[in-house]
Amino acid sequence: MSTVSVVIPTYNRAELLSRAIDSVLAQTYDDFELLVVDDGSTDDTEAVVTAYDDDRVRYLAHETNRGANPARNTGIEAAESEFVAFLDSDDEWRPRKLEAQLDRLEEVEGESELEESDSDDEWVAVYTDYDVTVPGVSGLIRETAASILSTDTPGERVEGGEELVGPTLADTLHTGAGSTLLVRTEVARRIDGFDEELDWFQDPDFLLRVLLEGKLAHVPEELVVRHYSGSPDADAAAEAGIEFLEKHNDLVWEAERQGYDVYGAHDLILAKYFLRDGQFLPGLSHLRRASVGPRQVPSLAWFAATGSRRGRSALLAVFAFAVLATRRTQLNDE
Repeated sequence: MSTVSVVIPTYNRAELLSRAIDSVLAQTYDDFELLVVDDGSTDDTEAVVTAYDDDRVRYLAHETNRGANPARNTGIEAAESEFVAFLDSDDEWRPRKLEAQLDRLEEVEGESELEESDSDDEWVAVYTDYDVTVPGVSGLIRETAASILSTDTPGERVEGGEELVGPTLADTLHTGAGSTLLVRTEVARRIDGFDEELDWFQDPDFLLRVLLEGKLAHVPEELVVRHYSGSPDADAAAEAGIEFLEKHNDLVWEAERQGYDVYGAHDLILAKYFLRDGQFLPGLSHLRRASVGPRQVPSLAWFAATGSRRGRSALLAVFAFAVLATRRTQLNDE
């Protein structure tokens, strides 16, 4: 039995899939099986996967398209390893990703054995930082966009258990779980995998339930490359967001009590999506209620510039609202 089962869910991405598969096969840690779950593709996905002459590669298929979450769950069910790791089919891993994660888990487990602690929490998962690339742009514009879209501070180790629930809900902890997370298979099964009723916010939802099972370790290196392919439709995101927050109502209430502005963070996410879709008034409505810090202003401007159909006046209004919202957030923190 291998140590890690890698799950790649895919649907009609035959032209991109090889990049993801190759990045797994190039890992410096090679004791793994690779489960590619074809979610009812109608292109050449099966031919791409079965062309690999490697016993570690397994092809699983849904007869019809059921969605990324059911595909991930099919992989979890079929996994034959101690750990399961996830990779979206349009992303890729850098060669040391699995090795670094397993090394970190061994380190924290060893440290826990040496420490005298009353906590019985087990280290059940580990994530890495990630780099973001933006298709269609290059050079300085590409680097700037990636910096704006990647909101974490690289190099800072953030790990723990239930104390990370608040930051996850408040959107200040970004693990990119769908492509970075490695978790104990028994834990993934115990929490019933990914929620198949959620169309969006499935990564933080899965992570929240993992955090309630044990501790999350962190490798502060950009060992995953995420290829930015846009955000969900704003109206669909708003509906899914309500469902997500209602599902975790008790956790949201506790996080708000601890000082995390969960609803303000959610409004900021939706403000970006509506602005990107050119829905200026709904975007500003959410922005008025959003929790905005100075770091978020460039990101807001990027999304507004991407979707603005009203020209310079719209961007100036967004900027003004962002500055006011930032000042309001600062005053609330004083």
